[in-house]
Amino acid sequence: MKNLLTIAGSDSCGGAGIQADLKTFAALGAYGMSVITAVTAQNTLGICQVTEISKEMVKAQIDAVFSDIQVDAVKTGMVSNAEIIRQIAASLKEWKARNIVVDPVMVSKSGYHLLRPDAIEALKKELFPLAAVVTPNLPEAEVLVGKKVKETEMAEAAMSIFRSGPESVLIKGGHLQGAARDLLFDGIKFTEFTAPRLNKANTHGTGCTLSSAIATHLAKGYDLTRAVAESKKYLSGAIEHSFPLGKGVGPINHFYSA
Repeated sequence: MKNLLTIAGSDSCGGAGIQADLKTFAALGAYGMSVITAVTAQNTLGICQVTEISKEMVKAQIDAVFSDIQVDAVKTGMVSNAEIIRQIAASLKEWKARNIVVDPVMVSKSGYHLLRPDAIEALKKELFPLAAVVTPNLPEAEVLVGKKVKETEMAEAAMSIFRSGPESVLIKGGHLQGAARDLLFDGIKFTEFTAPRLNKANTHGTGCTLSSAIATHLAKGYDLTRAVAESKKYLSGAIEHSFPLGKGVGPINHFYSA
């Protein structure tokens, strides 16, 4: 069994963040561990409050895991300030972490800003160069490149983000109309992934789940293209079997095949 570490924020209603990551790891047959960067008070209607964890505690959590357990892959999610980002990067370099997937979480589905504006450059400078793949959705890609990105400009945006230093970039096209189209750039070639759009109302945690699934498949030894393809297939099933919970946007079903 492979051991996966998620470094992200906690979602009190369990649909996204640390909770979604751990569910994904388990559903795909891996053992999940966590480093919590922030605690959010949220439900299916949105985020009510956020408390960030100190960089010292983030470091202590990372050290505790790596000093005792082999870590086969790492996924980072909500890392809300530059101080925490720099600490995570320093710790991952110190422990020679591998198979790092960086999901640049910036804004929640309800519109709550999870990444401070002054932390964006730190994210690009500190974490992106450590990543096997960075997985922004279209709105996040627009923030990273500093302009609106049309569907025809996804390749250009991917190349721009690639210049920040990751081994590859996956731009997720979930916000597009029509078929769900994602574009992977590895510095040499582009690979397009398409899937039928599933018109489901309950999609809380889709981005967290996809990046965690990719990390899990990389840990299993899949090459990146296959890791993305298998992860998208898993995510489609989880969305197809999503269910209502609460009064807002409910979660996807991580254990639909169990």
